[in-house]
Amino acid sequence: MRSRCLAAVVAVVLAVAGLVTVVSSAQAANLLVNSGFESGSLSGWTCSGGSVVSSPVRSGGYALNGGVTSSDTAQCSQTVAVQPSTAYTLSAWVRGSYVYLGVTGGASTWTPSAAEYSQLTVAFTTGASQTSAQIYLHGWYGQPAYQADDVSLDGPGGTPGAPSVPGAPSVTSTTNSAISLAWGASTGTVTGYRVYEGSTVVQTVTGTTATIGGLQSCTSHSYAVAAYNSNGESAKSAATSASTTGCTSTGLPKHALIGYLHASFANGSGYVRMADVPTEWNIINLAFGEPTSVTSGDIRFNRCPASECPNVESEADFVAAVKAKQAQGKKVLISIGGANGQVQLTTSAARDAFVSSVAAIIDRYGLDGLDIDFEGHSLYFNAGDTDFRNPTTPVIVNLISALKTLKARYGANFVLTMAPETFFVQVGYQFYGGSSAGDNRTGSYLPVIHALRDSLTVLHVQDYNSGPVMGLDNQYHNMGGADFHIAMTDMLKAGFPVANTGQTFPGLRQDQLAFGLPAAVSAGNGYTAPAAVHQALDCLVKGQNCGGYTLRGGASPSFRGLMTWSINWDRYYNWEFKNSHAPYLAALP
Repeated sequence: MRSRCLAAVVAVVLAVAGLVTVVSSAQAANLLVNSGFESGSLSGWTCSGGSVVSSPVRSGGYALNGGVTSSDTAQCSQTVAVQPSTAYTLSAWVRGSYVYLGVTGGASTWTPSAAEYSQLTVAFTTGASQTSAQIYLHGWYGQPAYQADDVSLDGPGGTPGAPSVPGAPSVTSTTNSAISLAWGASTGTVTGYRVYEGSTVVQTVTGTTATIGGLQSCTSHSYAVAAYNSNGESAKSAATSASTTGCTSTGLPKHALIGYLHASFANGSGYVRMADVPTEWNIINLAFGEPTSVTSGDIRFNRCPASECPNVESEADFVAAVKAKQAQGKKVLISIGGANGQVQLTTSAARDAFVSSVAAIIDRYGLDGLDIDFEGHSLYFNAGDTDFRNPTTPVIVNLISALKTLKARYGANFVLTMAPETFFVQVGYQFYGGSSAGDNRTGSYLPVIHALRDSLTVLHVQDYNSGPVMGLDNQYHNMGGADFHIAMTDMLKAGFPVANTGQTFPGLRQDQLAFGLPAAVSAGNGYTAPAAVHQALDCLVKGQNCGGYTLRGGASPSFRGLMTWSINWDRYYNWEFKNSHAPYLAALP
C-alpha cells in the first residue's frame, strides 16, 4: 500500500495462462433471438439506446441502429443458455466508428472504422460451471450512431425444450428478516421458477415474484432465478444483491473521512501526535501492527521511538488522546500489514496467535477495531483453488476464521475495514488466481471480503499504485482520473463476474463502500486532483456528472466516503486533502 519512503510506485504486469478442456464441439443453429432484427423491433434484446432501422441493412429488411450519445454507448445485449466448458463463436456485421462486440466478463473485439458492413468475430470457451452468457454490441461515447445486423452465436444451446432465461430479479422490498423479488417472465412453456442463492435453491414458485424469509437482520444476499419445465431448467438469470434491514449503527457519519496515522514510524512526512489529529478525521487507522515473522501470526504494535520521532507522546498521553477522539465519536483502529508487514497465516497455530496478539493490542490501547492491509504475498491461492465462495488455501481460510473470531469477541460495535489494492480485488474481473501458470495472488481478497461481508464496516480499496483495470463497461481505466474511481467503485456495488470461475462476486452494501487516494502528489502513485475526486463523488452518490460512464450498480446515497494515505502526508502538504474533501463529504445528501 504505502511505503515508508517518500513515494511508492508499483507497476503490475499480468500474464495468465491456462488449459481449457472443451467437452463438446457439436454446433447448433444461431442461439440468439431476433438476431437479424427482422421482427422490426428490439425484441429479445436489452438496449440502453437504439432502434431498428430499414436502412442501411446488410440483409433482410431491418438492422440495429445504436444511438450513441456523449454519455451512452448504446449497448445492446442478450443473455442465452450455454453449456459449460464448451467452445462458441460470436459474430456480427457492423458499420460505423468504434463498434464493439463481446461477451460480458470475457473476450471482445472492435473496429475503429467500418464505412461499410464488416464482420467482427469472437471465439470463446465457457467456464466449467457456466450455463449462461451475455453477449453485447456497443459504440463509443460521442461517436456517430453505429449499425449492426446478422448477429450470430454459434454453438450448442442449453437443454432442448427448456424455457428461456428469465429476467434478472429486482428487489421490491426488504425487512429485517425478508427480501422480496420480482422478475421478467421466461418464454416457452414454464412450469415454475427456482430462486437461487449461489448454487442453493431457496424458493420455488409458479409466478414471477418471491419473498425469501427467515433471514438474519443486516445480512447481504445475492439471488438469481431460473425457469423450468418437464424438459429441463433454463440458465440462471443475472444475479441481484440485496441486504436485510436492521443494521446496528456504527456511530460513523453517513459520509466519513478515513486516514492512516504513522504511529510506529515517521518517514519524510514527520510524526503527528494522536491529540493533534484534526477533528475532521472520522476513522484513524494506526499504521502499523506488524508480524514478528511472516508465518508466526504474532502481531506487535511498537509506537514510534523517540530517536525517530522526537515529539512522540508518552503511552499514557497516547491512550488518553485515543479516548478523547472516541468521546468525539471518532473510531481508532489498529491496521495490520502495510507494505513492509507481510502476514501469512499458514497454520491454525498462526491463526490463533494472530487473534490473541491483535486482541492484546486492541485491549491495551482501547481501540475500536481492526483494519486489514495485507499486501505483497500475504494472500494467495494454491493451484486449483478457484471457488472464492469456498476457498481451501490455508492463508485465506485462517484469515477468515481469525476475523470472524475477533468480530464475535468484540460484538456488533467492532469496526472492521480493509484496504486491498485493485490487484487483489477488481483485477479478479480479468484474471483470477489459483493457476500454477499465473500470478495466483490476483483477486485473492475476494473470498475474504465475501466471507466477511456481513461484518465488514468499510472496504476502501487503494485506487492508487495500480495499473490499468477493466471496468464493467469493458474499457480499461487509468488511475488519477474521476473515471477510475467511478468504475472501480461501481464494480464493488454492482458485483462482477470472476474470470475463470463461472462465478459472480456479489455487490456490497453502499454504506460499506469508500475509495482510497494519496493525500498529495508525493504520497503515492495515482494522485487525483480535488475537482476530479468531487466529480467521482457526484457520480457515485448522486448519479450525476459521471462523464459518460453509466453506473451499473446505480447511485449510492449512503456511500461511506474517502480514505487517504496518509494523515501525516496531508499535514505535510498543509492539509490539502482534509480541507478539500471533508466539507464536500459533509455537504453530500
